[in-house]
Amino acid sequence: MKIYTKTGDGGTTALIGGERVAKYDLRVEAYGSVDELTAFIALLADKLVDDERTENLVPQLQTIECRLMTVAALLAVGEGGEGKVTPIAEEHITELEELIDGFQAELKPITKFTIPGGHRACSLCHVCRTVCRRAERAALRASVEHPVDSGATRYLNRLSDYLYTLGRVLTERLKVEEILWIP
Repeated sequence: MKIYTKTGDGGTTALIGGERVAKYDLRVEAYGSVDELTAFIALLADKLVDDERTENLVPQLQTIECRLMTVAALLAVGEGGEGKVTPIAEEHITELEELIDGFQAELKPITKFTIPGGHRACSLCHVCRTVCRRAERAALRASVEHPVDSGATRYLNRLSDYLYTLGRVLTERLKVEEILWIP
């Protein structure tokens, strides 16, 4: 199978189900942002893999990458594609909530916002978090005009909370100073 099809040379792409849309369609923008997020999460996992303080987090991130592929597919459903992608299950959202709760048990409470920095892995968590928020906004914009699985947008919302908390956990595990916003 060739990697190039030439069908997009005119500025359109196919959604799941065969509907052709402009490459700037809100759904394409949304699943493109999710694709970018997946790549950044892979980079974060690669950064954590060889450190005994953080390598146990890699399987979590790899599972999240798989879930994000599902989110992207759900956002790519067009006319005729309904029912072709298994939705995000409630248990997948609950898994993130349980991971967040577990992380919070490791952390001291704070009363100020955190600022990215202190270690490359911590900063990369915040890059992932901000890309996740952008992907969520794009998915919500798409949902105004097109059917979007609510589990996909809920998953993105919870994932950004996970990534924020993971950034805080990494400052603790990597023994770097957590930078707090002091106005």
